[in-house]
Amino acid sequence: MSTQPEPSQHSTPRPRTRMTRQDRFVQLLQVAWQLVSEEGTDALTLGRLAEAAGITKPTVYEHFGTRNGLLAALYQDFENRQNHIIDEAIAAGESTLQGKAQVIAASYIACVLTEGREIPEVLAALSGSPELASLRKACQKSYIEKCRRVLAPFAGAAGLSQAALWAMLGAADSLAAVAVEGEISEQQAVDELYQVIVEMLRRQAQA
Repeated sequence: MSTQPEPSQHSTPRPRTRMTRQDRFVQLLQVAWQLVSEEGTDALTLGRLAEAAGITKPTVYEHFGTRNGLLAALYQDFENRQNHIIDEAIAAGESTLQGKAQVIAASYIACVLTEGREIPEVLAALSGSPELASLRKACQKSYIEKCRRVLAPFAGAAGLSQAALWAMLGAADSLAAVAVEGEISEQQAVDELYQVIVEMLRRQAQA
């Protein structure tokens, strides 16, 4: 009868794979989103994140510095994913006013609904912080410029005014928020935002 050889007492242990800084950052964001989903934003601290991720507190502090830094990173992560989805949808959509308006409306509402109540909780936790004020304004301006570029061919010689684009974004945020609360359906939110965009372009083209 054969027996398995005994492991050598002098065998070298397999070295542990060390995460790169970027991989660790991505892992921490994933764990943080899970904590927000399961326990709520109030429970999300740097210490709790370190515990859930199975690492030391100093490592988490190196990545985020403060709790507000962590919350701001979550908001930026959401914006990055939202922009990626919207960019892909715009590139694949029809090159018509109706096609672009539909894609902008549907992708924006879908992105917010995908996060459910998590993004509003993150924003509420950051309310009044300088991190959120500067970051959110930068993200809003970036999104507005994206929409300006996509819709410019349908806006007439005068182009889209800044006021009209901010009004569109305000409508998008409001419709997405009530859709998250279940006051209206996702399709109702998309249809109404589509009408807002088309009407905005009609008015701008006639200006």
